[in-house]
Amino acid sequence: MPRARNKRKPVTKKTFRIFCEGAKTEPYYLKGYLRCFREDNRASVKIVDTSKNTPVQLVEEAIRFKDSPQSVKGDVFWVVYDREAEGKYSRDLHLKAWNLAKANNIEVALTNICFEYWILLHFIDSSAAYSSFDDLRLNSRLRSEVNRVCGKSYDKASDTLFEFIKGDIHSAKLRAKKNNSAVLKAAGARELPFDVNPYTDIPKLLKAIDNF
Repeated sequence: MPRARNKRKPVTKKTFRIFCEGAKTEPYYLKGYLRCFREDNRASVKIVDTSKNTPVQLVEEAIRFKDSPQSVKGDVFWVVYDREAEGKYSRDLHLKAWNLAKANNIEVALTNICFEYWILLHFIDSSAAYSSFDDLRLNSRLRSEVNRVCGKSYDKASDTLFEFIKGDIHSAKLRAKKNNSAVLKAAGARELPFDVNPYTDIPKLLKAIDNF
């Protein structure tokens, strides 16, 4: 009798999972990035649908997913959120989220003050500190630059913005790297990303996606 063949176990593909604070702005940008730069392998990078929208909640959600049967060894987890104004999220809350993430090998992509600072860097070099999204929206060149390039006003819920600005990603990365380095150096070794303004980890997240 012929020997029974050993059934091979299916190879489970590891996944890069991203949990975003924003329901539209960040996911639309990242989905555009995946369409443009990960078309051959988008399935391995997923933006997780979540109703959580505070730093601690996002980290806890990522931890729950990581510890669930849906996760396999080698999966990578990132949370993406903004510093926001002090009145909205205290430093203690950010420190709790940061420490919880680091203790559970969850990567953090934080932008201070808001994701729109990263978008602004696609157009111009800016090292100005803003106290809130409204402050940046009203007092930076974001609106005028978006109108110039896109022919319409800035909309946080726009699912087409990425297509207009994707050609400037490299410039945005260089500007972010320079400004991050300068602000961290000025702040001193004890300061964390949520303590310095402006700051963005989005280039680090995009690099991790590229290398996954």
